[in-house]
Amino acid sequence: MAKTQPTTRCNNMKMLFVLVLAGAMATPVVAQNDSDGESKVIAMEKAWNQAYKSRDGTALGGIFHDSIVLVNDDGSLESKSEFLTNINTAKSSSNQQADPESIKVRMFGEVAIATGVFRQSGFENGKAFVRRNRFVDTWIHKGDSWECIAASATPILQ
Repeated sequence: MAKTQPTTRCNNMKMLFVLVLAGAMATPVVAQNDSDGESKVIAMEKAWNQAYKSRDGTALGGIFHDSIVLVNDDGSLESKSEFLTNINTAKSSSNQQADPESIKVRMFGEVAIATGVFRQSGFENGKAFVRRNRFVDTWIHKGDSWECIAASATPILQ
């Protein structure tokens, strides 16, 4: 009986070592997936800006989750259908959103939070304007793609 106890301990230590080694080897895979997710969300953010500029409601409809909550820079809320209706009825001289000045994505499993700054330009009451806004967009991984479920913009007053 005294001989089996050290053998059992040795086997337990070997099993612990194998589990720790397997866990260490899996860690870079998770980081790689996060990096892949970050790249995909950044690409989706850029596609959103391009679709907004070109008034492509179909493309925007594919980017937004059906129950997305959009918080505009004036504090008003819009649903997906309200936002798409506004895009489809806007004149080409209305607000145009340029490419983001900066984007940072943080991954939380199947959720990504994108933050950054975008420049908005257009015409209001016949006068040209340029505004900068800070944004926070929340994305979920759904199947092979990412969908935005919440978006908020806040004016930068400097």
